[in-house]
Amino acid sequence: MVDLKGNPFFLADEDVEWVRATLETMTLEEKIGQLFIMLDRKKDREEEKKLIQKYHLGGCRYENENAEAIYEQNKHYQQCAQIPLLIASNCDSGGNGACSDGTHVASAAACGATSDTKSAYDVGHVSGVEMAALGCNWNFGPVCDIKMNWRNTVVNTRSYSSQADVVLLNARAYIKGMRDSHVAVTAKHFPGDGVEELDQHLVMGTNNLSCEAWEKSFGKVYRELIEEDQVDAVMVGHIAMPAYERKYNPAIKDSEILPATLSEGLLKNLLRGELGFNGVIVTDATHMGGFTSAMPRREQVPRAIAAGCDMFLFFNDIEEDFRYMLEGYKTGVITKERLNEAVTRILALKAKLKLHKKKQAGTLVPKKDGLDVIGCVKHKRMAKEAARKSITLVKDTLGQLPVSPDTHKRAYVIVVSNPPITRGNKEDPVKEMIRGKMEALGYEVAMHESYYDLALKNGTGKDTLLKSVLIGSTEEFKRKYDVVFTFINVSGYGQTNNVRMGLSVKHSTEYPWYIREVPSIFVSLNYTNHLIDIPMAKTFINAYAPTETVVECLLRKISGEEPFEGHYEEEVFCGRWDART
Repeated sequence: MVDLKGNPFFLADEDVEWVRATLETMTLEEKIGQLFIMLDRKKDREEEKKLIQKYHLGGCRYENENAEAIYEQNKHYQQCAQIPLLIASNCDSGGNGACSDGTHVASAAACGATSDTKSAYDVGHVSGVEMAALGCNWNFGPVCDIKMNWRNTVVNTRSYSSQADVVLLNARAYIKGMRDSHVAVTAKHFPGDGVEELDQHLVMGTNNLSCEAWEKSFGKVYRELIEEDQVDAVMVGHIAMPAYERKYNPAIKDSEILPATLSEGLLKNLLRGELGFNGVIVTDATHMGGFTSAMPRREQVPRAIAAGCDMFLFFNDIEEDFRYMLEGYKTGVITKERLNEAVTRILALKAKLKLHKKKQAGTLVPKKDGLDVIGCVKHKRMAKEAARKSITLVKDTLGQLPVSPDTHKRAYVIVVSNPPITRGNKEDPVKEMIRGKMEALGYEVAMHESYYDLALKNGTGKDTLLKSVLIGSTEEFKRKYDVVFTFINVSGYGQTNNVRMGLSVKHSTEYPWYIREVPSIFVSLNYTNHLIDIPMAKTFINAYAPTETVVECLLRKISGEEPFEGHYEEEVFCGRWDART
């Protein structure tokens, strides 16, 4: 049932023989274990060894640490495993997805804002090179979602565009960049996120396109990438697609429509059948609300494999989930044929990556001196180039630019960011980085103290609240400052279905009361849709990432030293006429 010599495996005879011989010698428990990918959060070596060996795991994901720690971790993983492990990372923007000191090159949104696909290629290249140096061999990327709904903040900067053709071109370039490193690639999140605004971490997503509209958009992206031998795996989202469910089963009830991770119609009929995908299908994280709400866990676990998924991403309790999967096989939910098919594909991907041969040669994890590539000068140069090409001036309707220390030396700087609980109730590192970069250029910087900042220093009493809401004399403010910079660094997922710009307290002084008093520049360091909350901004820039490289380039562009080269899509105005003025 699995074409081992065809797309995307293309195995030689000896590799086919390894797959078949390995499958024949495996016990039932070993086959069940290959279906699971663990998420290593504890970082306990003995615990890792126990899980890998007792449950015969097929793959691993992990929480980020520095490169050396990840290298030693991956080395330990492979030493524990009888069958080599798939070790996966989420490298959407560069090597920073594989280790904390990896190179952030550019987000997908930044790549889409450039005039070519070179930045997307560079992201793929750096991701692959830095992953491979760490001993990782499978990337959960590229993101093939299409940002059709500007309210969707889950895919906002993770999507290349609102246009299928732009997504396709950039995803293809990203994959070509990764191919240099011989790391497996994964298109995600099938059948496609970005049509609505809800977060699959909290609720089942829905792609409400008609079959015809889907085929011209998401279908076009997946079909072409699959047919061009580009995709080793597809990650399936917890996203329902009613139009196709009704196409395959006209009598289906609304209550019977399931997320794609549990839908035989979407997996077997559409992805395997109509799109002809022969590679590995992996679920998105199975602790997400879009999955767990569909049916009891005991049923979900085996049903995902029975529906057509080959690998099960993460577990709640490994002993329990393993038992659920085993019970599902013994009760016939998963047939012998379906189990063997799934395990064959998993082994075939490992064979394509030559993991069995690397294990024999002792090279599953490369030599440690290869870590020199992490954050190297070449990769940082690519990040600078991506920033130069992507940073986008959305509007400057009052002609306030350029602004520099020579023309507007006294700067009042506001940084609007996520609540401090997300950073351990410590000072905002992005805020301090911005202060340092601006002062180094010659600005006299007065940093705004939000309610969060004041509370950290002084507690949460009445005085703190008053300082946070009292604006004071407008004329005095105008005498003291030449310009206001407002940096918005807001992002997130898994807590609310839509993440918006939020101030630290009601009636906060952070609200843009100052835009008609002094020149005011607004910069988004993350999401592209913040004009919905500040349509009155007259100078607005999308910079796409809160990195030192981006901020340095941004300030040069604001000063007029470099032109703005990035372009925006109409969705940036969020459907508001006044956001354009």
